[in-house]
Amino acid sequence: MRKRVSGYNDRMEFFLTDSKVTRLPPADTRLLNLHAEFYPDGKRLRVSLGVTPYQQKPYLEVTLTNSIGEIVAATSIVEPVAWKLEFTLHIRKPDAIKSGAFKLTVVLSYLELGEIDRREITVEIPTSSE
Repeated sequence: MRKRVSGYNDRMEFFLTDSKVTRLPPADTRLLNLHAEFYPDGKRLRVSLGVTPYQQKPYLEVTLTNSIGEIVAATSIVEPVAWKLEFTLHIRKPDAIKSGAFKLTVVLSYLELGEIDRREITVEIPTSSE
């Protein structure tokens, strides 16, 4: 009998069919990589991240803060069905994006265990060539 471990979409097998891949339990699931770059308009951030193959789908919290620590964009990814994710963060505070370094933070967690892993990188808005 299969134990119900997560939320509404527990049938990962539909998406993850490679039987040779070792899926890790929640306590061993980790963020593998994190990369981000601003679009030329400086109002959106393209984010790519990878997660170790997992047995149970994690939760991901993504935040972008400016140089004074103010959150300018954030999103939650609930039970992702893929190990490699790409998405765009839209910056909602246009007055906070003039220039400088931004910190992108991703936290991987499980409801039962709390925070398991965290990655942070610094991202700069590209300077205009005008």
